Amino acid sequence: MKKILACAVGALLAVPFAATCRAAEEAGKLHDGDYVAIVGDSITEQKQYSVLIEDYLLMCKPAQDLRATQFGWGGETSWGFAGRMANDMLRFHCTAATINFGMNDGGYSPENPEKEKHYHDSYTSVVEQMKKGGVRFIVVGSPGCVDSDAFHKKPADAEMYNKTLATERDIAKKVAEEQGVAFADVFDPMVDVMAKAKAKYGHGYNLAGGDGVHPDANGHLVMAYAYLKGLGCSGDIGTITVDLAGNKAEASDGHKIKSVKDGQVEVESSRYPFCFFGGDLKSTGSTRGVLEFLPFNEELNRFKLVVNGIPGDKTAKVTWGKESKEFSAEQLAKGINLAAEFLDNPFSEPFQKVNGAVSQQQSFETPLVKQLIHDLPAYQQAAPEEAASLERIASGLLKKDKQAVDASAAAVVPVTHTIGIEVEK
Repeated sequence: MKKILACAVGALLAVPFAATCRAAEEAGKLHDGDYVAIVGDSITEQKQYSVLIEDYLLMCKPAQDLRATQFGWGGETSWGFAGRMANDMLRFHCTAATINFGMNDGGYSPENPEKEKHYHDSYTSVVEQMKKGGVRFIVVGSPGCVDSDAFHKKPADAEMYNKTLATERDIAKKVAEEQGVAFADVFDPMVDVMAKAKAKYGHGYNLAGGDGVHPDANGHLVMAYAYLKGLGCSGDIGTITVDLAGNKAEASDGHKIKSVKDGQVEVESSRYPFCFFGGDLKSTGSTRGVLEFLPFNEELNRFKLVVNGIPGDKTAKVTWGKESKEFSAEQLAKGINLAAEFLDNPFSEPFQKVNGAVSQQQSFETPLVKQLIHDLPAYQQAAPEEAASLERIASGLLKKDKQAVDASAAAVVPVTHTIGIEVEK
């Protein structure tokens, strides 16, 4: 039965997911100084894919001086958010946004024309309100999938609801096309990675979480991938080019060569490669277990080392941090991706520190949005004479969030690291 289900779910894939998770050029791109709203339901409120997105924006720097705030709300639908977004989100004056609705909109039941229209019209309203509210760059996301084994513990129920979610994927894409904004296909990558990961790790390996709906770190990395592609991130973290014969090196933007001597290249980097955690690949709490099924490093995390001057019949040992690996002269002349080859590297600890600051920031934003900001209209209705005071409170709350957002950005400090290159004798 499970094998049949896997085939049925796989048939839902209309096109290869790598080709569907990118922003159309005419939809816009991230600009220096953009402030990104990460909007969605309880899956967003889990503060995992949203933290990964903000990690990437701050450390990998697809543009300069980016900031982000998380607006997740458990149980939310597109129409629920459409009705409250003017107060709860637009007052933050974000310039870009990612949106993820559909899991609750589908009602956990088969699709029908009435639900399809409601979802389409509500998602359209969200985008139109964002445009009017000054959001320049919008990424409409599809819902993800439910887990083929964990959802209701009934594969037939999972198959039914993934058909609903696939329909919503198509509707979300249609809304993006109609509105001239970017689209992020979250559904197809999750279905694709889920099938491949279960084939390797077994059916107990849940990509959409133990309840079949809320992913663990593994599924959230797939979601982050989809949205970062939708945001148009190029994936070029940097290139270090070493001329061994000339004893010199050069670096791309975001990196500075401090010294070169005897194959030891010291670099100062203000742009980090993305780092992954969790040593047990079979753990759903690890972001590493799905990397072989997801082109995250290839498409979003290229930190290249190019070495010239090695004789063609020689190999060289590259040491970065505590790890060393052997590469051929041809591989090094072409360039290796340090971020993919060395998962444990000199950026791992600094990356984790920034991740902690971002997590703390987003933990503050959940009660900020769901209670403090959201409740202001009720106070104003009860005491209209205090409107000015309440606006001052709102301004003070937004200032507190800006302080937290800025603290996350300030945690990104330049990292000095050494790349060792030793040619075999």
